[in-house]
Amino acid sequence: MLLYRLFTFLYPKLAWLLGFTNPKAKQWVVGRRRIFQQLSKAFHQNKQPVIWMHCASVGEFEQGLPVLEQLKKQYPNHCILLTFFSPSGYELRKDYKGADHIFYLPMDTPSNANRFLNIVQPSLVLFVKYEFWFYYLQEATDRAIPLLLISGIFRADQPFFRWYGSLHRSMLRCFTYLFIQNQSSADLLQRIGINTNVITSGDTRFDRVITIAQTFEPIDLIDQFCLGKTTLVAGSTWTEDDEELDHFANTHPDIRCIIAPHNIDSDRLTECLTLYKNAILFSAYQQKKVNREDTTQYTTLIIDNVGMLSRLYHYASICYVGGGFGDDGIHNILEAAVYGKPIIFGPVYDKYAEAEELLDTGGAFSVDDALQLEALLKSLLSDEKMYQRACKASYDYVQQKAGATEKVMAYIQEKRLLTN
Repeated sequence: MLLYRLFTFLYPKLAWLLGFTNPKAKQWVVGRRRIFQQLSKAFHQNKQPVIWMHCASVGEFEQGLPVLEQLKKQYPNHCILLTFFSPSGYELRKDYKGADHIFYLPMDTPSNANRFLNIVQPSLVLFVKYEFWFYYLQEATDRAIPLLLISGIFRADQPFFRWYGSLHRSMLRCFTYLFIQNQSSADLLQRIGINTNVITSGDTRFDRVITIAQTFEPIDLIDQFCLGKTTLVAGSTWTEDDEELDHFANTHPDIRCIIAPHNIDSDRLTECLTLYKNAILFSAYQQKKVNREDTTQYTTLIIDNVGMLSRLYHYASICYVGGGFGDDGIHNILEAAVYGKPIIFGPVYDKYAEAEELLDTGGAFSVDDALQLEALLKSLLSDEKMYQRACKASYDYVQQKAGATEKVMAYIQEKRLLTN
């Protein structure tokens, strides 16, 4: 507990120092200034029961969104509060219309947790996937507020399952119910005596990507760029990914390539334009700074905006998902798989159950270097049976995993958590 309190004490101070050179750290600090005054102003006349959902960042928001949308639909007289820890999540989703209020979560301290819950007075609290804050969880438990974990997933190397993880285990015991993604997570929880309030419900991200695909809206400029040609869409790429991809893109002018870098700061975009020949930024293409009728001048499109990626995969013949050549591993592969396309990624994917499962089904492929990548791409594009098997495997995998949202909502309704 002493180390945890030291961490929560030092973290804001370190963020403040980093804020002089790091824009995200500065956003983290600035976003929390006068946070309690903002919360008090937002809630001082609130008469509606409050549902509070907390997400670490934008990925967890997408994961919690199917539940959030169902809560809004089935309990329209409730007030929805959405909080984020990370600037990446808050800045991208601060204008989301499905929540009544969106804020940064104040740092986890006993006084902050007490003050926050005094102001908000939630009737139900939902944390998504991970990021456990002791004082908030303990305060909700002490007040007998129903507390749910949505799409939780656990690994044996996490502190919960180590000799030094007593504080983390106590956080898990705060939850009224834990909805987890897979059986291996359930087995780990059982090892530490948490099994009576656990259900293997699956991952709500599957419901989310299915909804995105079902409500797909075309992007005319992407249609125009692809021209019905074979198209490789590479999403959330890092430098290491682009260095593996660029040779194939540069030597196959008959194939359209769409590259969506994970970061879109100016240096990163310049790097992409350097690596990929015959490339153009989407913004320049959009502003008619090029002759769009000339279909030979540009064969690679670099996406320099945020929020388009989930629709871009619709246009792909083959999808490449970035991150697999870095320490943290791959990004969201489900956004691509839902469209029934073969998925390729780098060698670092062991933290992601969906990647291993999709590899097993034949819908995804992992490569170690550019040579393997090019050989695989050529095989998929020349062997129609192989290609169609991969497409079907991806599509079927996602469809078979749907339904986690229904299980969460059924529990909330059955236990009358929002109707007492």
